[in-house]
Amino acid sequence: MNVIAINGSPRKKWNTATLLDNALEGAVAQGAATELIHLYDLDFKGCTSCFACKLKGGASYGRCAMNDDLTPLLARLAAADAFILGSPVYFGTVTGEMRSFMERLLFPYLTYSRPPGSLFPRKIPTAFIYTMNVSAELMQEYHYPIHFGANEQYLARIFGRAETLCACETLQFEDYDKVVFDYFDPAERRARYRAAFPEECLKAAELGARLVLQAARIAAES
Repeated sequence: MNVIAINGSPRKKWNTATLLDNALEGAVAQGAATELIHLYDLDFKGCTSCFACKLKGGASYGRCAMNDDLTPLLARLAAADAFILGSPVYFGTVTGEMRSFMERLLFPYLTYSRPPGSLFPRKIPTAFIYTMNVSAELMQEYHYPIHFGANEQYLARIFGRAETLCACETLQFEDYDKVVFDYFDPAERRARYRAAFPEECLKAAELGARLVLQAARIAAES
């Protein structure tokens, strides 16, 4: 059993990466082999609309024809038993690197049929972990769930199933005294973070374990 996590944050040791690490620990506890990939380490572009993945009888039908650092990662994801995407929320949605990655991950498998279908040959469980500066109430007010729901729908349509985990009011800076900032009281945020983030790490670990169990059930039924 192989589970891959994709970190769409430029930070390798901060909120998103920490939750992904915990998710992978949960997967390991269920016997899975795991791997964490940092997108900001890779040199790649988003979809260039070459449509080689859509050409009838084409050599790259159902597969991205671009050749860069993302190419071997997409191949590993195609062979994985489950995967988890993670991103902080920048201006209401995922980071630019995560968005570009998602274009390359999803579009080659998408079929322009009625209804739209998937060329991915199996069903595997997937998940998305989001971290954000805003509260759960502001997350709703700013309509973030529209983006999260769309991403979950795309993942489920292509790969079979998906779920979402959100971590709100995470720490944005290590030292708030060094930046121009009066959006909230940093002391109150630190206290909230100390109380809430360990619970969110536990939820991430449970998510990772759950994906492995789901993948095992799918394998047993196929």
